[in-house]
Amino acid sequence: MNRRKAVLLGVLIALFALGSWQHGTRWWETGEQLYREIPALFHNKEDRLDHLPDFQLPTLEGWKISSSAWQGKVVVLNFWATWCPPCVREMPRFVEIQQRHPELQVVGIAIDAPEAVKTFVQQHPLNYPILLGDLPAVELSRRLGNRLQGLPFTAIFDREGKLIYARIGEMTTKTLDEVLTPLLAQAG
Repeated sequence: MNRRKAVLLGVLIALFALGSWQHGTRWWETGEQLYREIPALFHNKEDRLDHLPDFQLPTLEGWKISSSAWQGKVVVLNFWATWCPPCVREMPRFVEIQQRHPELQVVGIAIDAPEAVKTFVQQHPLNYPILLGDLPAVELSRRLGNRLQGLPFTAIFDREGKLIYARIGEMTTKTLDEVLTPLLAQAG
């Protein structure tokens, strides 16, 4: 290939990369879906939840827990899996924040096989409830803002159940403190 064709090809690749980056950034910031022609991937704004919905999921022991049990508390919902390294790394932060602030409720929703979750919890004791999630739990995370359906995913709600913060990816202690401190300071 001669030099002129190589330069032209390089420019075209750079323009394609720039266009992809700009479209991806707009999609990430606005929630606009890239693949509108596939109905299963397109969800309108009315589909997104802005409050903690009423739902029930089973515990490892088989009991059903309803989200209404946390009414009046700041709630941290964390969707995770045993096979997810960032999920496992952030769990000690949730244990610590639950221990420091009994007035809030951390809830883990495991998107995983029940036996794997039971084994994991036996090896890694937690001080907050673990619920077993399935397809409706994955859908719940999507409606709370998990557009990429990645793990871990964390959603934080104020005492009135309003969605305050949602994030795909590992939570840091700094971020947890920044989000939770003002919520916990509000009168309960």
